[in-house]
Amino acid sequence: MQLDEPHFELRLARDAADLRAAQALRYAVFVEELGGDGALVDHDAGLEADRFDPYFDHLLLLDHRRAEGDRVVGVYRVMGENGAARAGQYYSEDEYDLDALRRSDRTLLELGRSCVHADYRGGTAMMHLWNGLAAYIAEQGVEVMFGVASFHGTDPAPLAHPLSFLHHRHLAPADIRPRARVDGFQAMDLVAERDLDRVAASRAIPALIKAYLRLGGFVGQGAFIDRPFNCIDVCLVMDVARMSDRHRAIYARGPGK
Repeated sequence: MQLDEPHFELRLARDAADLRAAQALRYAVFVEELGGDGALVDHDAGLEADRFDPYFDHLLLLDHRRAEGDRVVGVYRVMGENGAARAGQYYSEDEYDLDALRRSDRTLLELGRSCVHADYRGGTAMMHLWNGLAAYIAEQGVEVMFGVASFHGTDPAPLAHPLSFLHHRHLAPADIRPRARVDGFQAMDLVAERDLDRVAASRAIPALIKAYLRLGGFVGQGAFIDRPFNCIDVCLVMDVARMSDRHRAIYARGPGK
């Protein structure tokens, strides 16, 4: 994709080297920064990988001012229904029951592993990734997007207000509402709506989740405690048909704008 900053390039991963570059950035963010781990994490090589990687498309943002081999500064992985069929499931199904989404007979796209190099946060990198995602979604005719997003840490107590805020204000409609699986289920309605500290709750919600909410996104029923990745996940759902014109305008120009 042609960008207005010529040193940046936005494209899908083309080969094994591109995938390794994406996994290296994911390692730096999810493992080194956030303390995550997993069965296929390669600490010696510095790669964060899982068994689903071969079935996803990997959207890459490269900065050609950097040294060769270190140019990937943003990643997003996306998987449609064909990829899920080949993988045998969606990644999110390890944590969430997606039966409602599957029964909806809508064109689905799973999003995940979104991250940006620490040196590029607060700039235009996430906007470029977002716009690339928007183009991909339009090209594929996607109707519903979903994926897990994380709060750091596995103790729900400090997150009682933000989790409750999401439950009370942004719970997905029943026809597209995933539900956290029993083995990691964490109720999100920890604080009554009348007792919510809305300002503190909003402040504690990660920027990526806020961006989806600004687009009219929803969350599934319950959070999921992901101990290997040292986080509490929520399942985000965006129904393109339910997006208002205002939401579409935000989506067209990117988050945080």
